[in-house]
This record gives sequence, structure tokens and C-alpha cells, in this order.
Amino acid sequence: MKHNTLRTIAATVVIAGLLACSDSTKVNSQTPQGAGTSQQVNYLTYICSLKLPSTLTFCGEKVPLDIPEVRERAEREFYVNIQSPGQLILNYKRLSRYFPLFSSILKQEGVPDDLKYISLAESALYMAKSPKDAVGLWQFMEGTAKRYGLRVDDDVDERKHVEKSTRAAIAYLKKSYAKFGSWTLAAASYNQGYEGTVDDVDFQRTTSFYDMFLNDETSRYIFRIVVLKELMEHAASYGMSINQSELYPAYQSSTVTVADAIPDLSAWALDHGTTYKEVKTLNPWIRRRALPKPKSGSWEIAVPK
Repeated sequence: MKHNTLRTIAATVVIAGLLACSDSTKVNSQTPQGAGTSQQVNYLTYICSLKLPSTLTFCGEKVPLDIPEVRERAEREFYVNIQSPGQLILNYKRLSRYFPLFSSILKQEGVPDDLKYISLAESALYMAKSPKDAVGLWQFMEGTAKRYGLRVDDDVDERKHVEKSTRAAIAYLKKSYAKFGSWTLAAASYNQGYEGTVDDVDFQRTTSFYDMFLNDETSRYIFRIVVLKELMEHAASYGMSINQSELYPAYQSSTVTVADAIPDLSAWALDHGTTYKEVKTLNPWIRRRALPKPKSGSWEIAVPK
């Protein structure tokens, strides 16, 4: 893509959009229906000036944008995301909190760095819980989480453990890649499930995601990932001129090893020079106000440096 997109207009897109919304009820009675305010026209002009890049890739695998139907699906996600400037700004600010750790783990595991964008598409890098009860940065369902070694019970939910859930997600994706030979299809299986993807591949006799007819959510899923990758990697070209000092920093912590029960997590926090709030923020996988004695090994609890 040519990244020289009307930068002056781009820098004011959020303000223009907000003005358009706030003035939409103040249109002069003599304004012809459908004409809109100048702010609305300028905002629409800006949106129209943005074009989908000629090339999009995921894990080195090219999106075949020369196929009209594929390009249309990609443009759908492109324009939907562009018109959510507040969410895009939050996404961008959160990258610095989690992506360095993700990249480090992905490199250790020998898999493509682009896989980190799956987490962004899944959770917006927020410890979310979906209407279907998927939880955490990587949005694991309970059953799948347990199959990939994450503990989920009344005391602990490791779907919210940043490092452990990331490694579990990578294990899932590596298994799918070994089966399908495509990271794009492996990512699709992350959305619709491994068994369902195997069934679709077998029935449709193809291992190309872009040649498959899938459910609506999974059909959009890959395009959402690659579009978010494009918008985050070229943020300034889309009007997100955000100072580095405004980015959300990674949590700075050290680890305390605990082999016994912690009957009162608030008292334990105070004994370690911090607060219950800080302990829960750094350890969102702890579900209660206490921890039982570990069944084996010990608890590894993060505390502020």
C-alpha cells in the first residue's frame, strides 16, 4: 500500500467523526435531506480516500485479493474497523503491554510472529469473557483449555494466565498447522474448532481457506486478523499518531514462590509490600480471595517490582 494517505485529514479523523455525530441533530432545517453537515461530508470523504492495500499476508501466506469475492470480504473488515477509531486506538495502546511477550514466546516456539494478531482479534488484548464463556486474551473455552494443560477450577483460571494461555494457544495452532499445512487454516480452526475444520477440509477437498465455504463467523475471522495487522503495523498512515509515552506499559513484576496455602490474599499482599488490587491485576488467574495449598509444586505469584 502507498502509505501517504492524506495525513493532515487523517490526524483529525477521530475529531471529525465525533463532530459529525454531535452535530447530526443540529442540521439547519433548510439543509436538503441527505446532504449532511460539512463534518459528515469530510469524514465520509476521508473514509472513501482509504483503500485496501494491494497486498495482505498472514504468516507469510498471501491473501488472494485478485479474487473479487475475497477482496470484497477483506474490504468489509477494513471499513468496519476503520469506522471504530476509539477501539483501534485502544488496540494500538495495548500492543506494547502484551506483544513483546507474545513475540518472545512465539520465537521460542519457532512459529510465525503474526500469530500474535489472533489474540488481538479474539480479545482486543483485554481479559474478556465472551457470551459463550470463552475467557482471556486467547479466548479459550473451558474444555479446550483443560485439554491443552490449563487449570480451570473454583480457585484458579489459567485462561487468564498470560504466559500459560499463550503457550496453550501456540500448542493448539501448531497441532492444526501440522494437520493442514497452512497457518491461515490453522487460525481458522482456532475459531471454529479443530474437528469442524477437519470435517470441512475433508468434505470440500481443499486445504485453502480462500477456496472454502465456511460459517459466517469463521469466513470473516481471517480477514479481521489480517486487517487488524495492517492497521496496527501502519497506524500512523490511518490517522493514529499516538505518542510513545501514551502507550500502555507492560506490567513490571517479580515472582514470589509460595508452597503453602494463602488463606487471606489481602494480608499476604500487605506482607509483601503491595496491595490486593495489585496482586489481582498482575495475577488475574487467581479467582478467589485465597489460594489453597498447591496440589503439587508451588504457586508462582507476580508482585510489583
